[in-house]
Amino acid sequence: MRGVMLGRKDSGSVGDLLAAGICILAMCSAMLGFFDCMELLKQKNQVSQVAREYILHMETVGCLTAEDAAALTGKLQSIRVSDVDLSGSTFVMVGYGNQVTLHIRGKLRGKYEIDEIRVSTAKH
Repeated sequence: MRGVMLGRKDSGSVGDLLAAGICILAMCSAMLGFFDCMELLKQKNQVSQVAREYILHMETVGCLTAEDAAALTGKLQSIRVSDVDLSGSTFVMVGYGNQVTLHIRGKLRGKYEIDEIRVSTAKH
């Protein structure tokens, strides 16, 4: 068995191990950032779905009632939207065929501002 030595290993260096560790750490932090962004997009999508639900209800009622505004605020807070502001929404009853507007402003997770506007026509 010339030229081949069995059982002998090349000596490694700490630098190789350190580089691998840094790469693993970087990948883990990138994955955590990705999952955080995905969760944020999911919450924004939930806000859009709640807005859609309430604008459809406003079409049939003709406005956003005080009870509906309280329920909407509660749903938004369960999605982690704070500082909810519904000004700009239609709170006064409008007639058939007139425009109803739902305007939601707030902060998602306390730092990301959202501004959701839905406009439709009253069909009551």
